[in-house]
Amino acid sequence: MPLQLSYAQSSASGPRAENQDATRMVSPAPSLAASKGYLFALADGVSHCSDGGLAARSTLQALAHDYYATPQTWGVAQALDRLLLAQNRWLHANGGGQPLLTTLSAIVLRGQRFTLAHIGDCRVYRWHQGQLQRISEDHVWSQPGMQHVLKRAMGLEQHLVVDYREGELRLGECFLLASDGVWATLGEASIAGMLRDEPDLQRAAQALVRAAHLAGSQDNASAVLVRVEALGQGCLGDALEQVEQWPLPPTLKPGQRFEGWLVEARLSETRQSVLYRVRDAQQQPWLLKTLPAHCDGDNEAGQRLLREEWFLRRVAGRFFPEVHAGAERQHLYYLMREHPGITLAEHYRQHGTLSLAQGLDIALHLLRALGMLHRRNILHRDVKPENLLLNGEGDLRLLDFGLAFCPGLSTQAPGELPGTPNYIAPEAYAGAAPSVAQDLYSAGVTLYFLLTGHYPHGEVEAFQRPRFGAPVPASRYRPDLPEWLVHNLDQALASDPAERFETAEQWVLALHNGEQQPATRFRPLLEREPLKVWRTLALGSLLLNGLLLIWMLHG
Repeated sequence: MPLQLSYAQSSASGPRAENQDATRMVSPAPSLAASKGYLFALADGVSHCSDGGLAARSTLQALAHDYYATPQTWGVAQALDRLLLAQNRWLHANGGGQPLLTTLSAIVLRGQRFTLAHIGDCRVYRWHQGQLQRISEDHVWSQPGMQHVLKRAMGLEQHLVVDYREGELRLGECFLLASDGVWATLGEASIAGMLRDEPDLQRAAQALVRAAHLAGSQDNASAVLVRVEALGQGCLGDALEQVEQWPLPPTLKPGQRFEGWLVEARLSETRQSVLYRVRDAQQQPWLLKTLPAHCDGDNEAGQRLLREEWFLRRVAGRFFPEVHAGAERQHLYYLMREHPGITLAEHYRQHGTLSLAQGLDIALHLLRALGMLHRRNILHRDVKPENLLLNGEGDLRLLDFGLAFCPGLSTQAPGELPGTPNYIAPEAYAGAAPSVAQDLYSAGVTLYFLLTGHYPHGEVEAFQRPRFGAPVPASRYRPDLPEWLVHNLDQALASDPAERFETAEQWVLALHNGEQQPATRFRPLLEREPLKVWRTLALGSLLLNGLLLIWMLHG
């Protein structure tokens, strides 16, 4: 079931000539609500600035339009912060010598959670089971006589600091956004009483504004009320399954026409998916991905397939498969272009380890792809040679988004360990949440294996909980690798995620800087294989001592 809300707003100028408050309530289409949520906001323009009303209205207009234009994979707070920083710069620069100032409280409700962004002296309350709880802080000076002087506001300074707060939604609770023209006059006891006495949201909002002015408020007064009528789904997959509910396709046979596509061949079938090659009206090849028959009625599997398509549509580019944009479906599947090339796993089976030049080129392509993903707040979680497609021109594509994860939109069950054992980061085995560091670790194992034919911590079997120490230096298997590259791989494969590269872009920079270094010096055997050297010396010493002992006994 999708999130269901009731909401209302009321605003009045009171004794002032102009109403410099502004309110905004945005209820998007269900598919967008699943990823971005419902937005409610209240802005109170500061009256003694250049134009407080303009500041308030423009801020809410920018927020309402631009928030839903941000990538759907961004977290709510991430998206709000980017927009508010940009709006703050505009307000600060366009006051014509005087500041354009406004306070702002905005709340986004999505699924089963809320996110609050707040700056200034509007207030946000939660009303639940007869209890009123304030969840915002007034950004005003505490000294006597200065309680109405703002310490923080939109447009006040170039550097913006916004309070963010997140929490779980509760069925039947209300959120109240109120300007200081309401709360400063009525007080919390009166507000609670009015919410208790008036269950109709529109009448309650109007009553709060009217009561504030009757009680002597000399300011504009505004109130926004939002009530949670039904909780939404807990994750993106649940929400997508609610939006699009299709049956599985029947078993498709070569030569068959299916929803306008000519079926050419069934390429593969696993317990998780079935893959067909189909052709469009122009005879262009596409891959149709669906679920096997035993998954019929399996909501979790259906959600996983829809989520995979959803992610791929939001990372379009040369590093990823192209998803068909115009298919009108009546069954559960999606289409992606069949790109030429072979996976790096197949390349390794055919040609063995990569040359240094080819390995560096592939490393740069892979890290740029991961950087693009991570900037969109998506984690792949299954980086390995089998999921990297290399074509004849050296272009690389990252495949298979079946395990992709978006913090804030995706969920992971306790104890779940997705991925391929040899490529899973140590902290994931310990139960850590998915992270950028884990993707970069998987990339490190991938490059290490393609360059050496070995795994940095040895083979890891399924269901094994391995112990991780320092990785075996790649130079053990490839003495021709330059020292800087060995160091790069060691950093990427560190057991402690804090010691790895922070971003894919940082690793790309390290590779570029490394390539500019002079050729590495020859490293002596003691430096390259210290354990072997000391073992040999110890054995030689033991033999020598034995010979001396025999000589002394026979001497």
